[in-house]
Amino acid sequence: MKNFTYCNPTKIEFGKDKENKIGDYIAEFKVKKILITYGSDRIKKDGLFKKVVKSLKSQNIEYIELSGIQSNPLLSKVYEGIKVAKEEKVEGILAIGGGSVLDTSKAIAAGSLYQDDVWDFFSFKATITEALPIFDIMTLAATGSEMNGSAVITNEEIQQKYFINAAAIYPKVSVINPDLQKSVSNEYLVYSAVDIIAHSIEGYFTATYHPNITASYVETNIKTVISTTEKLLKNKEDYEARSEFAWAATQALNGTSTVGAEGVEFPNHMIEHAVSALYNVPHGAGLSVVMPAWMKWYYKNNKTQFERFAKEIFGLNSALEGIEALEKWFNKIGSPTKFSQFSIDESSLSAIAKNAHSNSNFFGLDEKYTEDKILEILKLAL
Repeated sequence: MKNFTYCNPTKIEFGKDKENKIGDYIAEFKVKKILITYGSDRIKKDGLFKKVVKSLKSQNIEYIELSGIQSNPLLSKVYEGIKVAKEEKVEGILAIGGGSVLDTSKAIAAGSLYQDDVWDFFSFKATITEALPIFDIMTLAATGSEMNGSAVITNEEIQQKYFINAAAIYPKVSVINPDLQKSVSNEYLVYSAVDIIAHSIEGYFTATYHPNITASYVETNIKTVISTTEKLLKNKEDYEARSEFAWAATQALNGTSTVGAEGVEFPNHMIEHAVSALYNVPHGAGLSVVMPAWMKWYYKNNKTQFERFAKEIFGLNSALEGIEALEKWFNKIGSPTKFSQFSIDESSLSAIAKNAHSNSNFFGLDEKYTEDKILEILKLAL
């Protein structure tokens, strides 16, 4: 294994009814006023919000609400949250929802202690050195944002989807109760499965060096996602399957899937960010289109690893057989694999390629992935 430093400061509270203690978890950090962020009123209709408020009140923690956070979260909502956080002098952020809510909350937490434009962090004009403490209760498993220091936000004015990464925006405590994720639709369950697999394979395929122990860990995570997704599509009430699915989501992007690796890249996310920035498609759905196309384009650069993937995940022999099997599985579970399923045709691909390449320097991929090469990849998904 190559030299590495691994530190994950997030405390995970996993299991049934853990959300009832969120006030206790927050009180440990001496926070007395919190901004609660969420998407729809679903958390109020299903009783979760009431449980949270009861727990906060037990610790005399005041709260302010910010609702309406959407999938593919927007910079305008971040600005709104920062304004509320500053005016109300909140001392922390509590995100209730999935990755979009948590990513928005991370940006608010950093922007609330910054005097200039929070977009400076996304465009690498400034570095995040401090943020309000962040807490979360996850109602959707997908992004792994509950145990990392990253966030992705779309600037709708310039139609760009950028990311931030900083130690200061790791959540302090993340609550993962698989029971809270039972109401997720089958559509978003499969999109979540794709996102977890995408997080798992980026380093697995692109690293110039990938230790066997880490590769085996990634393979186990992917096989877990495949098996639990199929179980949950048949039975939403399967707590064991949902538990393993939720933990696989967390593990895919908390640093363990690239431990000891070298030369890790994220080209699939770079390209998909352009797709969802321009067309607002669900992130996982965009990835299930981009990923097989990229794999077909890239596999000869790391044929041995692609052959290993085919054998370990699907019991097949060749790299192309493994890629085809993954694409078939996406189709089987109902996630799109062609741009036509988004009503995106060849005439739109140049704009996607241009958008992706304009973002490629932030991923360190601007020389390797030119507009022409990105266009080659995109055409494989027509």
